[in-house]
This record gives sequence, structure tokens and C-alpha cells, in this order.
Amino acid sequence: MLIMSIARKSKNTIKFKTTITSWFFCDLLALNYICYMRKLLAYPLTVLYLIVFGMILIIFHPIQWICFNIFGYQAHKLSVDTLQFCLIRSLHILGTRFSWNNPYQIPKNKPLIIVSNHQSMYDISPIMWYMRKHHVKFVAKKELGKGIPSVSYNLRHGGSVFIYRKNPRQALPSMMKFGEYIETTNRAAVIFPEGTRSKDGKPKPFKTKGMELLFKKAPSALVVPVTVNNSWKMLCYGKFPMGIGNHIKFTVHKPIEIATFTDKSELIQNVEKTIIDAIQ
Repeated sequence: MLIMSIARKSKNTIKFKTTITSWFFCDLLALNYICYMRKLLAYPLTVLYLIVFGMILIIFHPIQWICFNIFGYQAHKLSVDTLQFCLIRSLHILGTRFSWNNPYQIPKNKPLIIVSNHQSMYDISPIMWYMRKHHVKFVAKKELGKGIPSVSYNLRHGGSVFIYRKNPRQALPSMMKFGEYIETTNRAAVIFPEGTRSKDGKPKPFKTKGMELLFKKAPSALVVPVTVNNSWKMLCYGKFPMGIGNHIKFTVHKPIEIATFTDKSELIQNVEKTIIDAIQ
């Protein structure tokens, strides 16, 4: 009897394990099917998005030219703000959502140095739109200064600065001039100190020289750390198709007065840790 009881229990255990294994493989197959269908859907949506994206850039290029050359800086800024709004809304075609968590009242009468991690080009328009009251300008690589409708024009005429990433000597005076510009105009400089985009969301070590120069030339500025999450998922399949149904999140951390840190390397470490610790 004992032997028969043990045998029945063993048989039941085997059946239970077999059932669990079957469920696991069924769930795995279902997940793979969902991922496959998601990627399949991404192809037509990406084509539609790219058409709309291209049209927006082409339409706003002459609008920017007219605003800048006829009506001046404020009109040009308004056209650029509207461009960023349209670019953000066009991403809804891909099911992309944006959330912006900023519990702080950031003054508009002080220069800002916005320091952020960088996961994709889809970090840029949301920062420009949500921080538009601060007149956001960028540190951009020289290659972006020509050939891209709307984008290149704004970078050349909107107050941003170009640097040659392979020529540090050229970058130094450009960064110093940029720091002086935001100090005198009370505008905002955005810098991505990783130097390049993180393709998997994992942060790269910060390059500190650019920040050091901005801190030196804009001593009255507030440093605003910003953490970006999930932007890299827009390119999870590569350049084509694009990722769909993503929720890109931006977190603004407590602004820091540069003057409160005598040791600027300590300030940079503080900012880097704050940004990285909030990456999910």
C-alpha cells in the first residue's frame, strides 16, 4: 500500500510539473507571437510616421526662414516651438506617449545649464517643447548644421553651438562662447555629456570638459539635471521599423546653484549620480 501511495504521488507530481512546463512554453509562444505581431504592425506605422515627419520638416523650413529674416528672433522662436509641438504629436502615430515630471519652479530670469542623459534623437523635441519658456539651445555636432530641413536651419540661426567631436581644440572656444551667450541672455543650454546616444538605455560615462567650461563662463546659472527613460526603445529594432507603443519619461531633478559648489568636479559627480540613479 505504501509503495502504491508513493507511486500515485510521484505520478501526480510528474503530471503537475508537466502542466507547469506546458503553461510556461504556451506563455513563451504567446509572448513571441505578440512580439512578432507588434514588429509587423510597426512597419506600416513607421512608413506613415516618416512621411508625416518629413512633411513637417519641409513645411517648417520656409516658415522659419520667413520668421527669422522678416520678423526676427521672437517670431523665429515661436515657429521653432510650433515645430517641436508638431514633431511630438507626429510620434503619436507610433503610439508614443510622453510624460514630464517637474515638481520645481525654475526661474526664467536666470541662465540654465540643462544636463541630460541621451538615449535617442527623440529626447530632443520634448526637451525643447516642455522647456520652451527658457529659450533652449543645444550643443550639437557639426554634421547636423547642414542637410536637414528645419533642424539645420534652427541650429545655425537659433543660438545653438556646433562642435567637432574629433577636434577638441575647436570645441573649447565654441563652448566658452556658448557659456558667455547663455550668461548674458539668461537662456538655457542643453548638454548631453555622454557625448553620444546610449542605444540600450545604459548610461555611458560623462565627459566633463564641456560642463566645466559652461560652469566657468556662466557662473550665475542653475544646473538642471534631467533623466530620460525609454527613448532608446524607439530604435529597439534598428532604424527601421521603429518601436511602437513606448512611454518616454522625463524627470527634472532639483536645480543646483553653481555658486554653491567651490569644487566643480564634485558638482559634476553630483549631477551625474542624480541623473544615472533615476534611469530605469
